[in-house]
Amino acid sequence: MRDPGRHAGTESPPRLVADAMLGRLARWLRRFGVDVLWDPGWDDAELERIAALDGRLLLTRDRRLAARTVARESLLVTSDDLRVQLRQVFARLGLDPARPPGPRRCAHCNAVPEPARAEDLAGRAPPYVLRTARRLSACPGCGRVYWDGGQEDRAREVLGRLLGSSGPPES
Repeated sequence: MRDPGRHAGTESPPRLVADAMLGRLARWLRRFGVDVLWDPGWDDAELERIAALDGRLLLTRDRRLAARTVARESLLVTSDDLRVQLRQVFARLGLDPARPPGPRRCAHCNAVPEPARAEDLAGRAPPYVLRTARRLSACPGCGRVYWDGGQEDRAREVLGRLLGSSGPPES
């Protein structure tokens, strides 16, 4: 049987859908390169529908939802602590903190940011960043701007600490 939350092949990146209580976890998993759908407005039926139609692993804090037959491919997240949540998800999915499973995703909307040119981002990022950043990218979903040495480096460092590793995950 295939691993829930993964595409048909074992090497494909995990695909998840998270309930309303797991927004913070969803954002951190996205920063690591995990495809996580999350919307605080989705009810249980919508979460189950998305999980079933897209072949996604359902992350939930709701014991009844996790136990339902329709949501068999689910992971009951047992802690309120983000560090424990991340460790639980990483262990279940067999993720290595040093190796993102896919391209980094926008923490806010789950889209994959695309390479961008400084001149196209004027007014959307600090001028110093536009002059000095080696790589810039912009999210096609929500328009947020990402750059090397900025929030993404800090996010990798924080993720490494949250997972208890000795340093930030490799790029």
